[in-house]
Amino acid sequence: MLRLHDTRTRSVEPIVPSTPGRLSVYACGPTVYRYAHVGNLRTFLLTDLIRRTAELRGLSVRLVQNITDVGHLQDDAGIDSAGEDKLLAQAKLEDKSPFAVARFYEDAFHRDLALLNVRPADAYPRASECIGLMVDLIGRLVDEGHAYVGEDGTVYFDARSVPTYGAISGNRLEDLRAGHGATGESTATGKRFHADWALWKLASASREMTWDSPWGSGFPGWHVECSAMSLDLLGETIDVHTGGIDLRFPHHEDERAQSDSAVGHEVVRHWVHGEHLLFEGRKMAKSTGNVVLVSDVVARGLDPLALRLAFLSSRYRQQANLSWDALTAAHKTLDRWRAAVAAWAEEPSAPIDADTRVGITEAFENDLDTPQALQVLRSFEKSDAAAGSKFETFAWADRLLGLDLARQVGQAPAALPTGAQELLDARARARSGKDFAASDRLRDELVAFGVAVKDTPTGQDWSLT
Repeated sequence: MLRLHDTRTRSVEPIVPSTPGRLSVYACGPTVYRYAHVGNLRTFLLTDLIRRTAELRGLSVRLVQNITDVGHLQDDAGIDSAGEDKLLAQAKLEDKSPFAVARFYEDAFHRDLALLNVRPADAYPRASECIGLMVDLIGRLVDEGHAYVGEDGTVYFDARSVPTYGAISGNRLEDLRAGHGATGESTATGKRFHADWALWKLASASREMTWDSPWGSGFPGWHVECSAMSLDLLGETIDVHTGGIDLRFPHHEDERAQSDSAVGHEVVRHWVHGEHLLFEGRKMAKSTGNVVLVSDVVARGLDPLALRLAFLSSRYRQQANLSWDALTAAHKTLDRWRAAVAAWAEEPSAPIDADTRVGITEAFENDLDTPQALQVLRSFEKSDAAAGSKFETFAWADRLLGLDLARQVGQAPAALPTGAQELLDARARARSGKDFAASDRLRDELVAFGVAVKDTPTGQDWSLT
């Protein structure tokens, strides 16, 4: 049974699906105003590893990952975001419409995931396309006394209405300070209590990306977006919710308060967070000038899956320090393994090594102990087992590792044509909604792109024709 560290309970717990045989997972996705750096991608890999491990035991996984394309403001360190919308600020810099910017970086996000063999989610709801869900949820929270219209016309969540607020982060409401802008003045002028946060913000007539609501023209707060989309697509009980450790507070703390208040019980059963990534000993952040992208890895002639292997070499909930030397070493390991697998494939077949399979499975199920899994595989590589057994064992292990070990050395990974990923995502949403006519139409459109799609029990697979 898969066991994961739950941030709320601060312990490693068995993951037992609320619905037998089916695991529901919600993953906080990107805010699509810039390229995802490799630290972000380490967190997205976490969800992929959970999914692969669950499916190994025969579970059907329903994975939803949101796309934030509105409402995420620049200053998000405090309990209530302030400043300009990140997407609008980037649109000004690039002199483009905000939605053009969003779609560009969303496409880049999907391409990066494909290069790292992170399998697509079953649905990618965009915040801008779910405004109605958010308005309905906010209205429900107001009606039930968990939210109110402030003196400034903004709708705020009443933090004091949730006795267990702080369960994820350990923060106490009385210790939290009101937000402060660049001038040092409080940004909490319309609130009843300093730790309340905005669910719906009124907007000036000059602001782009606004929508009508019962409380006036405006836009949603960042935190309410995930509550609305997750409840709509996964229901009132979600088995696992993932994200980076930086989202623990305030984003996930606020999301938990909203969702639980709306339905009257604990919605998320397990909160799982990935730790920060350092690069060459420094924090990975734009503010430090230390940002590495997948394209940077490729530009150095390294296989992007070397990045995946490097991530697997450390535990997801431990801070990791990546370096170019480590990536180069991972690239060489991939070349060696692929050459070995190709040679073993020429020998007579033999059964998978049972001890190795058990060792790797137990490592993954033990809170994703991927370093231990790799150690088990390396030990088996050095053993005197038959070549055919080594081939079958490495091929089996790659279902969890996702390293394309059967690929020829030096062979480039298949890349989707421009625009094809969006069609694949639309088709996944159509099938999820049982709109099979649209699914068939999108399949035909993909064929025109040179992409063949096959439906499997775990989702759709594609290949280039």
